[in-house]
Amino acid sequence: MHALGPEWRRGADGMLFRRAARVILLDDADRLLLMRGHDADAPGRHWWFTVGGGLDDGETSRDAALREVREETGLLLAPDDLVGPVFTRSAVFDFVFEHCRQDEDLYLARVAGGGVVSREGWTALENELIDELRWFPLDELAAVTIEVFPAGLVDLVRPLLVGWDGRTRHLDETGGYRERAGS
Repeated sequence: MHALGPEWRRGADGMLFRRAARVILLDDADRLLLMRGHDADAPGRHWWFTVGGGLDDGETSRDAALREVREETGLLLAPDDLVGPVFTRSAVFDFVFEHCRQDEDLYLARVAGGGVVSREGWTALENELIDELRWFPLDELAAVTIEVFPAGLVDLVRPLLVGWDGRTRHLDETGGYRERAGS
């Protein structure tokens, strides 16, 4: 048994796995909304990360992205507000005393005026481990000293400010990427 939720399934290798959808959420001033969290097994370690989470059974990545934005921020996006996925990513990490792997689709979306965000839709685990939601100007985010996920996020976002070229890129652990087959 584990504490991470029903979307996490243990694979034959013993590692928990889930598919996830994340959103690079920008306002009209090109600020990026991020969440700051910590882990139960390393409470002194903090990191910033994009809004998003696991796919429910039978849910598409796009539908999960819309639901997660609503649950984690209170902001309502229409399906046409999502662009992409602009990136995909496979991440292996330790979280809540477990070794986990997550395959992610990352979408891009914009909201007007740096919308007011709400924690009302958060789960008990999110309330315990997420410390803050914050709109970041990209230059300010580039100067933070704690980890930001995905790695190299500021450099990944800057070209998207003028629009997406329609090609989905697969991110590596360093913030670099390669073109995804078929893009």
